[in-house]
Amino acid sequence: MLRRSKLKTLHWGKDLLPGDLPADEIDFLRLLAGPTLIVVPGIDPKRTRVVTTLLHANEPSGFRAMLGWLRAGRRPATNAMLLIACVDTALHEPALSFRHLPDRRDFNRCFSPPWIDEEGVLAEEILSVIAAARPECLVDIHNNTGHNPPYGVAVTLGNQDLALVDLFADRVVHAPLSLGTLVEGALEGCPSVTIECGRAGDSVADAVAEEGLTKLLERADLDLAGPVRRMRILDEPIRVCVANDVDLAFGDSPDPEACLTISADIDRHNFEVLPAGAAIGWITPDSRWPLDARRPDGQECSRELFEVHDNVLVTRSDFIPIMMTTKPVIAKSDCLFYAARDSRA
Repeated sequence: MLRRSKLKTLHWGKDLLPGDLPADEIDFLRLLAGPTLIVVPGIDPKRTRVVTTLLHANEPSGFRAMLGWLRAGRRPATNAMLLIACVDTALHEPALSFRHLPDRRDFNRCFSPPWIDEEGVLAEEILSVIAAARPECLVDIHNNTGHNPPYGVAVTLGNQDLALVDLFADRVVHAPLSLGTLVEGALEGCPSVTIECGRAGDSVADAVAEEGLTKLLERADLDLAGPVRRMRILDEPIRVCVANDVDLAFGDSPDPEACLTISADIDRHNFEVLPAGAAIGWITPDSRWPLDARRPDGQECSRELFEVHDNVLVTRSDFIPIMMTTKPVIAKSDCLFYAARDSRA
């Protein structure tokens, strides 16, 4: 029998007081014990803004920004719903190290039916709670595993979406994908974006999250008519994955134990133009084609982007890689990177 999820709701000033906040962030997670929604009353109680974090439990910048903001005792301009999602995963030793547990689904891929397991049930409950609040916006805060500047990810590319990203960054990836993410599920009637603050564990990424969160929660008139800054827009991302039965390694030379070895410093190319003919790795002789690349419509196109010369994997056309990782577990469970093209707002 499926165990029903237990999304805890705490009302700031009633169920949770500033004096209840432990000095240590891990102790605070232990206090929460499970997925928790903290509701903070705002100056204007007729409006609500939603911020979510730890959908991936090894991406703590948003969580740290929330905790710092609560400790400061500030009052939001509108009601604020602060979701801290995968608390149990974040507490798994070593703390804040696992995107998701090995026997569990990636939680930020569970926000579409069927609601078939504990993660799906929790995702459905979260969407229901968010919808009932009728928020004016939603921002989901994440980190990367590779070297990246701060950027936003938007399923749609309207002025409201760009304005939300602009609170945190001047780059946005237009990603009309169907991966089962929270922002996809929460879209209707509510501008929703993902913010990638930078590399997990980087103090600069934590500062990006803190500054953006403060703006989002405290500006009384959150102008969503459009971005203030000129935004760099990366469009039509192609999701580049490693084939399921291909062994992957990262290194400075071919790994004889792996079918595919990707250059260990590949993430230095994030948000740069990677020209045709650039070498990015090696393929073991006589091994199968190792990549699967999908356009937003699902069309496979890996051989349009890559080719092999003398067992060296090279690019076949110019593109801009984003979200490149050098973590084999992430690359295999999610994707290696996205290949995009540049446009301007």
